[in-house]
Amino acid sequence: MVFSSLEFIYLFLPPTLAGFFILRWLGWERGIIWWLIAASLAFYAWWSVAHLALLLGSVAVNFLLHRMLVREKNGYVLWAGIIGNLATLAYFKYADFLLANVNAVAGTDLSMLGIILPLAISFFTFQQISFLYDTYKDRIAECDFSRYMLFVVFFPQLIAGPIVLQKDTIPQFRLAIFQSRVFINLAVGGTLFGIGLFKKIVLADGVAPMANTVFGLADAGQAVPMEAAWIGALAYTFQIYFDFSGYCDMALGLARLFGIRLPINFHSPYKSQSIVEFWRRWHITLSRFLRDYLYIPLGGNRYGSSRRYVNLFATMVLGGLWHGASWNFVFWGVLHGFYLTINHAWTALVGTTGFSTYLPAPVARVVAQGLTLLAVIVAWVFFRAETFSGALLVLEGMAGMSEVYDTKQWSGVLTDTGLFWMQAAVLSVICLFAPNAIELVRKYRPVIDVKDALGKVVESGQRLLWRPSPAWSIAIFAVTLTSIIQMYRLDDLTEFIYFNF
Repeated sequence: MVFSSLEFIYLFLPPTLAGFFILRWLGWERGIIWWLIAASLAFYAWWSVAHLALLLGSVAVNFLLHRMLVREKNGYVLWAGIIGNLATLAYFKYADFLLANVNAVAGTDLSMLGIILPLAISFFTFQQISFLYDTYKDRIAECDFSRYMLFVVFFPQLIAGPIVLQKDTIPQFRLAIFQSRVFINLAVGGTLFGIGLFKKIVLADGVAPMANTVFGLADAGQAVPMEAAWIGALAYTFQIYFDFSGYCDMALGLARLFGIRLPINFHSPYKSQSIVEFWRRWHITLSRFLRDYLYIPLGGNRYGSSRRYVNLFATMVLGGLWHGASWNFVFWGVLHGFYLTINHAWTALVGTTGFSTYLPAPVARVVAQGLTLLAVIVAWVFFRAETFSGALLVLEGMAGMSEVYDTKQWSGVLTDTGLFWMQAAVLSVICLFAPNAIELVRKYRPVIDVKDALGKVVESGQRLLWRPSPAWSIAIFAVTLTSIIQMYRLDDLTEFIYFNF
């Protein structure tokens, strides 16, 4: 059951909201918290009842460690918690990957364990590590078990983030928050959910078949024609953008239906003019976690530029490995570590002015944004391909260096490319020029610390800002209805890409 499924929209969300509003009317704070916990566990169990025990066990053990750290700031307890969490994650996510590589290097024939990856394990593991670390550092007030459990399992952010810190949500689990501004919460939450649903079902899933076809043939060893390679790379570039952007909007919207604000996790990253800026806009909470709990503990930039680059590189490689047990993900992290190193070195060389040192400012912005996006697209090829050889075949095609290819194999892709290029033009305008969903509703504080999160926004777009009005209600109803109609037409609904991590 995904957010973009009819089961979720028809069977899960209405009774969950109904129970919430009954308890809200009764003024029963503890009842609301446990109701949301029960709904979240039911949502998780829909995916895998077997792995529900792992989630509950992880919550119980980590809360016990938290209580021990509250009583005594013992470093051994902290390290036991961190190592235990990471060992559990490593077993489920990387054990078979490690065995396969041992077999390949040593020529052994060790049997695979056939472990099924528990849904959301990367996300709830990172959240609980941050909670233990914040407890040890006295950054957290003592909380009871029910609020801690809701912090971990709250269904809008459980499966694919954002990776929330305790300071983000636990202080909001109060009756005053649950009972605040019900109409605005429903209107803002519904708007974000509707926009996110449209992004996922219509925009992301609309280009996914083209990406699947191109990368599927490349992974099968087929040489890729130049146009097909670019179509595949761009299709996936748009797919992952609108898939993840849609998920983030829907997560924010669902939480807001209950009066809860989550941190911003996605902020028009293809508008970035540098890789540094890209990582301030893409999966923002993961970037924050890696910075605060990995990069800074490694030494950050405190020991000179050389050590800084090593720390950056190591952080991005581990960030790539976090996404999945595959050398493609590792190499994706290597590429971004390389990009960030070049970015920081360039900034140190020419200052923050960048290309504007040598070019007129408007031209410099276009060049910087174009180079950043090209670097991101190249890295996405490794992120999407199932095999390293498949990624290289796509890149060879993009560079016009493909070997002779089988025309029949590519006829389905190249027969009618006009529709795709029209789609690409429209999606490019949305990515590069249109305001995003949280900018549209920024007046109603869609995320925590909205001013800090969004920074300065050009005020000339005030007319586009969302407000509770008949016109906006009709528009959001139309895009939501379009998405639902499309859901009926699809034979098989696709999961969100980040559900796999």
